[in-house]
Amino acid sequence: MSLIIPKDYDPKLSIRDTEAAIRYIRENFQDEFGQELHLQRMSAPMFVDKSTGLNDNLNGIEKPVSFEMKDLPGETIEIVHSLAKWKRMALKKYGFGLHEGLYTNMNAIRKDEDLDNFHSIYVDQWDWEKIITKEERTEQTLKSTVRQIFKVIKRIEKELWYLYPDAVYQLPDDIHFVTTQELEDRWPDLTPMEREDKIAKEMGAVFVMKIGDKLKRSGKPHDGRAPDYDDWSLNGDIIFWYKPLQKKLEISSMGIRVSPESMKYQLEQAGATDREELPFHKMLLNGELPYTIGGGIGQSRLCMLLLGKAHVGEVQASIWPEDMLKKCEAAHIQIL
Repeated sequence: MSLIIPKDYDPKLSIRDTEAAIRYIRENFQDEFGQELHLQRMSAPMFVDKSTGLNDNLNGIEKPVSFEMKDLPGETIEIVHSLAKWKRMALKKYGFGLHEGLYTNMNAIRKDEDLDNFHSIYVDQWDWEKIITKEERTEQTLKSTVRQIFKVIKRIEKELWYLYPDAVYQLPDDIHFVTTQELEDRWPDLTPMEREDKIAKEMGAVFVMKIGDKLKRSGKPHDGRAPDYDDWSLNGDIIFWYKPLQKKLEISSMGIRVSPESMKYQLEQAGATDREELPFHKMLLNGELPYTIGGGIGQSRLCMLLLGKAHVGEVQASIWPEDMLKKCEAAHIQIL
C-alpha cells in the first residue's frame, strides 16, 4: 500500500456536490465521446467463460476472480479484467461497418491491484472499439484518435468549470507524443515510471507510445502489455501531470489492435503460443475479425482528474485498508 497525502488538502466540494459532479462527468463524457468517435453504446458482460480466451490477462501476472455456475458444471467463469478482446468479437457479431464502433461501461475487479491514490480493486472505465482498414493501421490514425479523445476531455473540463469554477482542475491545452524508446534514451538510469513522471511534468499531457516490446538499452519492456490485443508498435497511454499529488496520472490505455502477423510475433515474444488454439485467437489468425482501434478510459480516474481529488476513493465506492482510511480522514480526504 502506498499513499500520498497532499499538504493542506481542501476537497472544495461536499460529498453530495461531488456526487452530482461525478454524475455530470460520466453522463456527458460518454455521450460526447460517442458522438466524436462515431461509437454506439452497447451492453457488455461482467464475466466470461475462461475457455473462450476472451478475458484480458493484463500484465500476465494478475489472477481474475473466478467462480463456477450451477448450470455449467466444470466450467470456470471469470470476472473480466477488461473487454479488449470481447469488443472486437462484438463488432463482427453485431454487424458493425467500417469506421463504426461501440463503447460500453466496463466494471471489473482486479484483486491483485496495488492500492494507492490512483488504484483500486474496483475498475470502472469506458471500453471502446472501432473498425478501421488495414491501411489505417498507422501512427497517424493512432495520434489523430488520441487528439479526438483529448478534445472531448477538454470540452467536459470547460462545461464543468461553469458549474463548479472553484473545484475544477485546469488541464493543459495540448497533448504531446513520445515513444518509450525516446524516454529510455533520454533517462536511461531512471525506471520506466520515473521517466513517465518526468515527461508528464515537462509536457503537462502526453501520449506515451509503443508499450510492450523490449527496449534497446535495457532489453526489457517499458511496461507489461498482453500480447493478444494491442499492437505493441501502435499503442500507448494518455498521461497527465497531476500537480495536487506531484505525480503522473494515467487516464487511458489504448491502441491499434493486433493483426494476425503482429499477434503471432507477440505471442512468440511472450512465450504464449499455446493461446493460438483458443477460439478468439483462431479467428484472428484466420483473418475472420475486423481490423480495429480501441482502448479504455478510466471513469473514476477522469472524475478524479477534473475535480482535483487527492484519492480515487473520493469518486468511487470500494474497499480500503483501515490504516489508509484513517490517514485520509485525518487529511480531510473524503473516502466514499
